[in-house]
Amino acid sequence: MSDEPVTGVQSILPEGTQPTPMLPKGLKRVPSGVDQLATEHLILNVGPQHPSTHGVLHMLVELDGEEVIAAEADIGFLHRGIEKLAESRRYHQMGTILDRADYVSGFHTETAFALATEKLAEIEVPRKASWIRSLVMELNRCASHYVWLGPVGMDAGAMAPFLYLMREREMILDVLEAISGSRMMFNYVRPGGVVRDLPAGIDAPLRAWLAIADKYLGETEDLLGGNEIFRARMKGVGVIAPETALAFGMSGACLRSSGIDFDLRKARPYCAYGEIDFDVPLGTVGDAFDRYKVRVEEIHQSVRIVRQLLDGMPEGEHTSKVAKALRPPAGEVYAAVESPRGELGIHLISDGGPTPYRLRLRSPAYYNLGVADELLAGGLIADMIVSLGSLDIVLGEIDR
Repeated sequence: MSDEPVTGVQSILPEGTQPTPMLPKGLKRVPSGVDQLATEHLILNVGPQHPSTHGVLHMLVELDGEEVIAAEADIGFLHRGIEKLAESRRYHQMGTILDRADYVSGFHTETAFALATEKLAEIEVPRKASWIRSLVMELNRCASHYVWLGPVGMDAGAMAPFLYLMREREMILDVLEAISGSRMMFNYVRPGGVVRDLPAGIDAPLRAWLAIADKYLGETEDLLGGNEIFRARMKGVGVIAPETALAFGMSGACLRSSGIDFDLRKARPYCAYGEIDFDVPLGTVGDAFDRYKVRVEEIHQSVRIVRQLLDGMPEGEHTSKVAKALRPPAGEVYAAVESPRGELGIHLISDGGPTPYRLRLRSPAYYNLGVADELLAGGLIADMIVSLGSLDIVLGEIDR
């Protein structure tokens, strides 16, 4: 056997140092405590296929026993190049692409883009079209919150509420299908207004849902919020301080649950919201239970808004006359709506051509997920999914 020294990684490292473990690109977390008399830390991969991660998300978690020392969100598994695709699509074609960003509340993304285009092209929208937009957005907000409320209950161990909530959500999706022709990928809101007027007879199924919405939601609150196990799993878990929420650019229920009163429907009214009366629910602690309470109360407020919109729906045209090959003048604008996850904005740049020169989607879920590293550290692994689920993330919107 040769007496020559073995060559390799160890031979080229400075004396007394250890090689750095290989990690996926963009991640920096490595085990600590392995070279000293201490509990060895474990690196755990959660996802990207785990069903409790609320989407195709990979979390890299460092554990000391049951305690989460640090966590990193690894995103990009659902990236489809929506912002780049916009550069080769006409303005009227963008709805079908943007529906696939936040696929749980497509009306909000469609409306944000329409508002940006209308601001850029100086298009005046008929009053009725603005009211219809608000109506479908509030229905979509309820459907989105239902599909968050059920799974977050399952995260905490409660199965029954999910099944009951799907009953109410189906009633809403039936209405949205009657209005737009689709249950998820609506492609209904266009620059200038909406594709078609409200169909005849839509009042009946809408009022049938309004008649039971508050009552059935109250039953869900009793099953979840009134359950001592659910309260124990949510209270004091995943606390986000107001200054932390602001530092990470959070918005929506995640921000308001920390006590900060900011809702675009009140702060910068758009569509019909300037004419509608509703309250903005706020939390006090900023924990997972506050985020639950704020979203439940938002559903109650949306029911109140829908009732006003239905009772006061104006007469008139559902769209203004807009050229099929729309060519807004060169310039750039920003328009935003209050989606179920927060401030969803569209930064749109035109060079005067028939397609956007550049489009940037401000994803509220992306900023809300950014707090995960700060949120999960110091908690227990058993609380990680509850804390993460309470953020209400949609990975289609985050990855785009």
